[in-house]
Amino acid sequence: MEPTRPTVPREAVELYNLFIHGEISRRDFMDGVQRFAVGGLAVATIIEALMPNYALGQQVSKTDDRIKATYETVPSPQGNGSIKGYFVRPVSADTRAEKPVKLPGILVVHENRGLNPHIEDIARRLALANFMVFAPDGLTSLGGFPGDDYKGGQMFSKVDGKKMTEDFIASAMWLKSRPDCTGKIGATGFCFGGGMSNTLAVRLGPDIAAAVPYYGGPPANDIPKIKAAIRSISRQEMEALAAQAMTLGNATEVRALL
Repeated sequence: MEPTRPTVPREAVELYNLFIHGEISRRDFMDGVQRFAVGGLAVATIIEALMPNYALGQQVSKTDDRIKATYETVPSPQGNGSIKGYFVRPVSADTRAEKPVKLPGILVVHENRGLNPHIEDIARRLALANFMVFAPDGLTSLGGFPGDDYKGGQMFSKVDGKKMTEDFIASAMWLKSRPDCTGKIGATGFCFGGGMSNTLAVRLGPDIAAAVPYYGGPPANDIPKIKAAIRSISRQEMEALAAQAMTLGNATEVRALL
């Protein structure tokens, strides 16, 4: 029988959201959690429940025999020189014919903490929907995702933003130009990744077919440059979904939504 995870107050989840997005310090986060340590719910228990549990949230295993996944390095001469990412294709697309079947591509852009296991899992899910998927790591120039979201967020602030943007542009064009791609690509991302999806739609114009930004920053006055189909998931929509997940007492689902 699996241990029952404690029900965490919604306010505590919102506090974690502020912390992980760099809006409050670690000290402020720890002090804030103290307020919810009532009724036998210890501070350590609350923090453990709030921290990402990637194994629990995983939907497609890294060893799933329906996918073929590799780490690829893409040249980025206008950016940080190169960017490494997680590349996934469905095995079925490479076994039905003598040559690999051409598939449309999706670029998955992480949040403000690098290519963590959750983003890799999303790439695998999309591959099973019959796409070829590339999830670049914007922290490549600093050694890549450090294995910890908090440390990843600290590293993220040290990367040149303009060069990182060029890294994602290079990643998208690499995906689009692959011989096993149809030449039709889309992008999706979360928070920072949502804003980057919008940026890709602006910068790539007709070279990108669609973008699905999750509560990312809007492209300001550049909207007329967008030729792609856009499905923008607003912060309000995500919070509504999070509220539904909270009724189940599942902080893991809420963190994934926020």
